[in-house]
Amino acid sequence: MFSPRLREVDHAGMWADLRGWHAQHIAYALATVVDATGSAPRSPGASMAVNADGVVIGSISGGCVEGAVYDLCLEVLHTGTPACEKFGYSDSDAFAVGLTCGGELQVFVHHITLEEYPAIESALSDVDPVALVRDLQTGEIGVITRQRIAGTALEVAVAQQASAMLDSAVTGVRLVGCNGAQRTVFIESLTSPPHLIICGATDFSAALCRVGHVLGYRVTLCDARPVFATHSRFPEADNVVVDWPHRYLARAETDGRTAVCVLTHDPKFDIPALQLALRLPIEYVGAMGSRRADSERRSRLRAAGLTEGEIARLHSPIGLQLGGRTPDEVAIAIGAELVTVRHGGTTRPLCDTDSPIHAAPDSRPTPARSGVDD
Repeated sequence: MFSPRLREVDHAGMWADLRGWHAQHIAYALATVVDATGSAPRSPGASMAVNADGVVIGSISGGCVEGAVYDLCLEVLHTGTPACEKFGYSDSDAFAVGLTCGGELQVFVHHITLEEYPAIESALSDVDPVALVRDLQTGEIGVITRQRIAGTALEVAVAQQASAMLDSAVTGVRLVGCNGAQRTVFIESLTSPPHLIICGATDFSAALCRVGHVLGYRVTLCDARPVFATHSRFPEADNVVVDWPHRYLARAETDGRTAVCVLTHDPKFDIPALQLALRLPIEYVGAMGSRRADSERRSRLRAAGLTEGEIARLHSPIGLQLGGRTPDEVAIAIGAELVTVRHGGTTRPLCDTDSPIHAAPDSRPTPARSGVDD
């Protein structure tokens, strides 16, 4: 009978709670989505933990298969033997496990004991990106960093695979072979959140800080005017920088997941910032303004020496055409465009399409990070 004491928490909150279990030496079973297809509700890496008292932390499907996975966790706690099962839609099991969305989840469950705590704690505590590697036969856990790895030829091959996935911020199952030996491993890239840099201290910027926070970005608000760029005006920003935007961009931490949104409405701020941002290896560059302002802005960028290819990267006027006018509505339109660019969306209503509802996890390489953040 499924009656756990369930606490819904986000992924970061879940790991923080697991540290409490580690401190109390509480063993538990950890269920992790290692593969997802179709319209499955969660992506690989989503996890749920169950201890011997029936307490549950986290979620692997938003509620629809928790009961079956909960029972599987208790079984693994009892036997100590790892288990890997698929949950998908079929006439016989769809309503039994509640996965009626048409997708399929592959869930790996293994018993976490005192011996595994150091590896997990190392992954959670490391300030640099790391890859958490789980052997899907034995349940063995390892942590891979970008540092050189020694060991057997197969261990080195696994480490090289994990390092490559970590550079691309990719999570997934891989079959790794070397000299006739093979291991099937689930590699989870644990990286810092993507960076959203908002240039300009306006009401629209404050609303976009809120949207960026909800979307999981680490948000930086930058403006050269100290009277406007304050933490009290932008409480949802992780970092408020008082400086000219182009000077901050020159030293900021950026990578292939970074987004820069220029909302200043002032050419003396806009053009230097865009001139630099459009030449950085980042995911998104957008600028606010009317169509007339956009035309003038592009002319100024050409005069500044940018090529047509560089200017073509600019999303301006910024955001999707949702029809809203208020700062919150405009911020949602910008956030929607960020999601569209990230996942290759069509911007069409789902009811007008027959393609999968959820995009496949992005496997595009992430350029190396540059600079240091404030």
